[in-house]
This record gives sequence, C-alpha cells and structure tokens, in this order.
Amino acid sequence: MPRVITVAQQKGGTGKTMLAANLAAALAASGRVAVVDADPQGSLRRWAGLRQGRPGAAALTCVEAAVWRLGTELDRLRRAHDMVVIDSPPRIDTEARVAVRAADLVLVPVQPSPPDLWAAEGTLALAAAERRASRVVLNRVPPASRMRAQIEAEIAGHRWPCLRAALGNRTGFALAFAEGLSVAEYAPRSVAAAELRALTEEVQELTE
Repeated sequence: MPRVITVAQQKGGTGKTMLAANLAAALAASGRVAVVDADPQGSLRRWAGLRQGRPGAAALTCVEAAVWRLGTELDRLRRAHDMVVIDSPPRIDTEARVAVRAADLVLVPVQPSPPDLWAAEGTLALAAAERRASRVVLNRVPPASRMRAQIEAEIAGHRWPCLRAALGNRTGFALAFAEGLSVAEYAPRSVAAAELRALTEEVQELTE
C-alpha cells in the first residue's frame, strides 16, 4: 500500500522544503514517488521544475495542492505511486492539520536551536492529536556542536521520538537544491549524501 510522509513544522527556516525534496528524490531512486507542494511559497514546485531533463535525476511526479483538494490529489497519486511526500505549510492551521492527518509518518525538522525546538512542540502535539506516527529530524547540524547535545538532551527529556540519522549544515544541500537535485544526485560520494542515505533508510524502515 502506498505510504504518505508529511514534512511539517510551524516555524519557517528549518529546512522543511529542503528535507522534503531530498527525501523524495532519494526514495525515487528505488520506487515511484510523488511530491505534493502544499506550501504557498511554492519552492518545492520550482525545485521539481528544475529537475526536468536533468541527467541523473530520478523521475518524480510533483503537484501543487491547496488544502481543499489535498484529499482528492492524494487519492489519485496513491494509485500510481509507492510513496507520496507532502511539503506542508509552515504553520499550524487547517491546511497543516489536513496534511498531517493524511500521513503515515510526520517528519518535523529541527535545527539545533531553542526556537526550532519550541516550535516543534506544537507540530508534534498536532500529530499526536491526529494519532499519526512522528519523528523529529535534526537538520542543518553544525559539526561538534555543543548546542546539538543540549537539544538532543531536551528532546530525550520530552520523550519525543527522533530519527537516529541527522543532516549536517553542509553547503552541498543548497547547491544541489539550486540545480533541482538531491545532494545524493549532486555529490554522491559526499558526507552529505551519506547522511541523506542513512536518513532515507531509516524512514523506509519506519514506513514498511
């Protein structure tokens, strides 16, 4: 049965769209994947447009969907795809609730900073209210960061589920995104690509 992954976070600037794009492209390397851009900013749609005809870019279906037709789009996409990744709006309201409700797994990106952690609380509460599995994803993590250790301790203290894999603060992600690629397609031998592969494998385990 096709699985739906929603990337959600009420705070902007956490790398939500970057995570959705990289994860979708990584999943597409071994299956039929669609991405749904439900964020009014439309960055995921523009990224997907850059992929068209790019050598080495895994095939992806990308659609834009406002909240009122998200259910209809998902019904259609499920019939032709193995996985659907939703980039939800950066807020907690009706649109975000619909995207979370549709998910088999909700990923909540958090940079190693207190504001990101505080913002994640509302998104995780929404996932819990909708009875959806969720995981915090540490994103844009600087190497040897004391703040990372503090944030991880806080996450553990709240008993929030968190992926073991994390994505570092690496320029490769931004460079790849600007070309319409995932970092694994752009620089497959890089540390960033290895991080993405580890994250993707963990997500696949959770959704099987």
